Amino acid sequence: MNTFLVGGAVRDTLLGLDVKDRDWVVVGADIKTMLKAGYQQVGADFPVFLHPKNHEEYALARTERKSGQGYTGFVCDFASDVTLEEDLQRRDLTINAIAQADDGSLVDPYGGKTDLDNKILRHVSPAFVEDPLRVLRVARFAARFHDLGFTVADDTMSLMRTIAESGELDVLTPERVWIEWEKSLSTPRPDVFLRVLRDCGALAVVLPEIDALFGVPQPEQWHPEIDTGIHTLMVARQAATLTDDTCIRFAAQLHDLGKALTPQAEWPSHRMHTSTGKVPVKAVCDRVRVPNAYRDAALLVCAEHTNVHNAGELKASTYIKIFDRNDVWRKPERVTQLALASKADHQGRTGFEDRPYPQADWLLGAFNAANSVEVKPIVAEGFTGQGIREELTRRRVVSVAKYLEEARN
Repeated sequence: MNTFLVGGAVRDTLLGLDVKDRDWVVVGADIKTMLKAGYQQVGADFPVFLHPKNHEEYALARTERKSGQGYTGFVCDFASDVTLEEDLQRRDLTINAIAQADDGSLVDPYGGKTDLDNKILRHVSPAFVEDPLRVLRVARFAARFHDLGFTVADDTMSLMRTIAESGELDVLTPERVWIEWEKSLSTPRPDVFLRVLRDCGALAVVLPEIDALFGVPQPEQWHPEIDTGIHTLMVARQAATLTDDTCIRFAAQLHDLGKALTPQAEWPSHRMHTSTGKVPVKAVCDRVRVPNAYRDAALLVCAEHTNVHNAGELKASTYIKIFDRNDVWRKPERVTQLALASKADHQGRTGFEDRPYPQADWLLGAFNAANSVEVKPIVAEGFTGQGIREELTRRRVVSVAKYLEEARN
């Protein structure tokens, strides 16, 4: 029985990155051997064991044989004679197929260290095409390691196109699609995740609402990049530079979905996109089973981002109406979500990347001014019932008006 450190822990150590989780593979053992040694068996699909002391995960070396559709359609063999090389061969990318022995030496039968040095994301074997989930995983790794200079190998991208054309992506469960999408939102370059999926044809299958934006023109005066899909990628990148909040990053990616629904006769104008966009936002969130917090942020930004762009012209009473209809008094985080996603939208245009966006500050300042108005003094002055709400609104408008007069000057 021999154990080897495998996967991300080895890869990230070689890249000089922090290691969060360590996974181990066990060669020359079976379930009885592991249980006798004190390991606790967990996992329903295949035997994984928790170390009796440090509770790290140890899996028996295994091989996989395609037996059906999707990423679950495999028959696994956990026999004690499965070799380490056979186990590594079933992995997705060469950089994830490196093992480390107890003495620190590397077992690297598929050239993962060379691909790390050359910053290449490359499949281990032709069996790559058997698991459609790998398309999303490669896109996520491309997003995570883009700023380190990594790119997807041409032959791997070709296999990803093969998977996209095969219909296998259709059998991915919504949960798996969301897991990979959400993970990509935490990477330095979420836009690369979308771009790689687009390049291999997978975006049209798993996120058709975003794919539909490509080829839709916008007024060149305001959008020198013209193409709405390109703009969406630029906004996704800007959002990642502005905040680590994945809800805001998500909302930024979906803010313009309504433009894909604009009749071609009205191009390049999209006057109704903040209204029509709610339908595809709800559709993608329902289909992929996006958590409510993400969905609500996306709907908020979709509906209100053009109002924020016009923040310099809005009346104080209009600010209060925006705050009221979006329930920001109980959910103040929505103001920050709207402000930063709108800023990402503004700066996600060719030549606008570094332009100031005071509208975000005005929105936040207006909310703080309105929220500073207290209810207790209104009640103490004898207001009751509906009168309390009306007087509260009036004083909030006055407070916002005072703030805006000072801020805009």
